[in-house]
Amino acid sequence: MSWAASKLSERDLDFLVESAAPHVTDKTKLKRLLQEDEDFRNSFVVDERVFLRVMDDEEILLKISSPLFFEILLARAVAELAQGSFTLEKTSTMRIPVFDAKAVVDLLSDRGLIRYLAHMLSSFTKSESYTISFRASKGTWRKVRFSDMDFQSLLSLSQAVNEEHRFGLYKRIADMCLFLLGIFPGYVERQYRYPQSGDLRPAVGAQPRIRPEQYEEEGKKFYRLAAAHPSAGELHLSEVFWTLHEHFLKAKKPLNFISEHYLPFKTQKIFG
Repeated sequence: MSWAASKLSERDLDFLVESAAPHVTDKTKLKRLLQEDEDFRNSFVVDERVFLRVMDDEEILLKISSPLFFEILLARAVAELAQGSFTLEKTSTMRIPVFDAKAVVDLLSDRGLIRYLAHMLSSFTKSESYTISFRASKGTWRKVRFSDMDFQSLLSLSQAVNEEHRFGLYKRIADMCLFLLGIFPGYVERQYRYPQSGDLRPAVGAQPRIRPEQYEEEGKKFYRLAAAHPSAGELHLSEVFWTLHEHFLKAKKPLNFISEHYLPFKTQKIFG
């Protein structure tokens, strides 16, 4: 499966070696070990010199892949969360300490899950538009154009197509809910209510505004649907999706940490 077992690119290998072991003479052997040994690779990903170079370079995403970039940030977030006892839950008016840091760190001890989240975040660095044809009824076919960042369109489409074609939509909807609550929680809240008065914003056309809690509900629901879909088993994703369904709120905590501490002025540039 590409997200879990993907090999590092030559560019990524060069970056890790140059950052964490610049004086090693046999760089070919070192790169081979990075590809073959998960523990060895992880020791480079969590190396402070690697993290500092990522944070100091404004053009880093031109030099390494976005999945590696987010894997480094996630690994660092887990390490920093492990130093405390609580995480912070933000509301529109306050920040509430929740003593769940250990549970979050335990959850992210699964490197496969970190790798999945890194690829998930990477998928939101650009949006794609698609046109698909599907049979709406016997003898009737419909062509629909949609963006993979349009939440309502994805919801509607997931209900319209046959079950065999729903897996990718289930996954994208669930990922979008986790992404928005993790990286842009303030945006989600502002889209639902006015920041100063707290009054609810009016509906957009026929669509009501989406409650922040609804993103959580839909995210858990669609990870469950994705986990149960036959395609998840074929792609070895069932376990990851069940984990995200059961621990959705914990999974967003390292994303919140990244957004607030590592990317406070870069989220718009990175994710558009």
